[in-house]
Amino acid sequence: MARSLIDLLTAHASEHPDRIAYRYLVTGDSDGEIQYMSYARLALRSRAVAAWLQDRLPTGARALLLHPPGLEFVCGYLGCLAAGVVAVPGVPPQGRAHNHRALIRMRRLIADSDAKVILGGREVIASLAAQAEQLPETAGLTWIATEDIPDDAADAWREPGLTADTVAFLQYTSGSTSAPKGVAVTHGNLLDNQHVITERMGHTPEAIAEHGGEMFVSWLPMYHDMGLIGPVLNTVHLGVTATLFSPLHFLQQPQRWLTAVDRYRPHTSGGPNFAYELALKHATPEFVDSLDLSSWRVAFNGAEPVRAATLRRFTDTFAPAGLRREALYPCYGLAEATLMVTGGSKTAPATRLATDPAGEADAAAVGCGRPGPGVTVAVVDPDHGTELPDGETGEIWVGGASVAKGYWRNALATRETFRATLPGRAGRFLRTGDLGFLHDDELFVTGRLKDLMVIDGRNHYPQDLELAAELAHPALRPGCTAAFSADTGADGEQPVLVAEADPDAAGEIEKITDLVRAAIGDAHGLHLQEVVLVHAGTIPKTSSGKIQRRATRAAHLDGTLARIDAPATR
Repeated sequence: MARSLIDLLTAHASEHPDRIAYRYLVTGDSDGEIQYMSYARLALRSRAVAAWLQDRLPTGARALLLHPPGLEFVCGYLGCLAAGVVAVPGVPPQGRAHNHRALIRMRRLIADSDAKVILGGREVIASLAAQAEQLPETAGLTWIATEDIPDDAADAWREPGLTADTVAFLQYTSGSTSAPKGVAVTHGNLLDNQHVITERMGHTPEAIAEHGGEMFVSWLPMYHDMGLIGPVLNTVHLGVTATLFSPLHFLQQPQRWLTAVDRYRPHTSGGPNFAYELALKHATPEFVDSLDLSSWRVAFNGAEPVRAATLRRFTDTFAPAGLRREALYPCYGLAEATLMVTGGSKTAPATRLATDPAGEADAAAVGCGRPGPGVTVAVVDPDHGTELPDGETGEIWVGGASVAKGYWRNALATRETFRATLPGRAGRFLRTGDLGFLHDDELFVTGRLKDLMVIDGRNHYPQDLELAAELAHPALRPGCTAAFSADTGADGEQPVLVAEADPDAAGEIEKITDLVRAAIGDAHGLHLQEVVLVHAGTIPKTSSGKIQRRATRAAHLDGTLARIDAPATR
């Protein structure tokens, strides 16, 4: 029985050494330059990196990974696992606009993880060396570009003696409501969640054979849990093939995603809801006619609120290209549970429940499926710690072997988040901080506990207000709206809505604002204190694309939002 993904990699390299583990689209184009990595080569490079680390670090030491998108990250990550070194995936500095934020995050990761080594690409390492004086945190650290570690270093590799409880890596949370914390994910957590992903997404031997081993196409960031635990590591777990490319290339030309799905005909591919909206925005009739999406069995949608309107429009738009309605696959997970918690059915369309019988179908709540094998999901009254019956909204609690060990060197946060207990239920539970309800054993996620707005004694979920606003006028960008409450003094906390709008909306600000106010008033009985329209790219988001409402609120109060205009407060 495998003790780790490294055991599985070794087995695959022995049984089918020439099979392609990964192909990487260097330019993001299916007809452009492509790099290939066989299982034999992947095992060799992982062992070379591992041996280099073992020669310099004790077991359990931390190594920060700062690779640009590409296969070197995979070799560096698996090399850490093979060495018994704790991997710390990070975001490398990329360009001036991104540089400052990335450097701040990098400093935080180095300090919190106490990393001793930085593994990266050559350009990243050269950039860090050039900025050494401005980066005192890197003093005394060893830096190496993984490309510069020779193949023959693999000869010195030795088995690290891993157990299920050995920490494999630290997944730093994206920080949608708080400062990032390092989730300590063990080798046992990784293997268990791979079983959950495999079962929930139907990655059976029959499905693998039907697709000729082509199981994934992914542009998702590899340093983030969705891109790493799913497409990258499930590939190694199953011994199949994945096609990968950079998220930057996807954002530049979203058509590349579905072009790759058409070209390589994978079983599974997906991303957050905004990715489907981007694909829709570029779906010309000519482009749709050029595609064959009939092989796509799991189009997963997670990491941010799943919109019923997006599922409907995506299905309607790409049905002529062979996309099956039941392929749209909402799911739910989080880093603290390694990744996947619940997933839908491959044989039925996503469940939609009308939260308001008189409301629009596009505003329906979307089910995120049922728990994976060995996963327990409970909905709990967060104030009293008691389980709630089906249909009642509360905090989502999760139990099972995929739940991580805790937060790295943060005993208080670990105790508060990972050590919850429920009367009548065995074991400990993870408090996710997410709100939702169960219906026929299926999970419906409604929002974040810390984002909940209490106005005049009534609870309101910001996602509901944001969706109602976006449906009010086509100039508002889907998935780019933030609702929050602000203290107005005499009237107490009142709702504010900030929305990104297309550039041509400048001449219609008053009309758009009135429509948004009317939509929120009709659907939720709320009077918006202010509606603020801002330029595209203004609203802060996490690395996984989640809206940072607290950061948006702070920018609004500071007057630093890039407003299209300044509509009067009413």
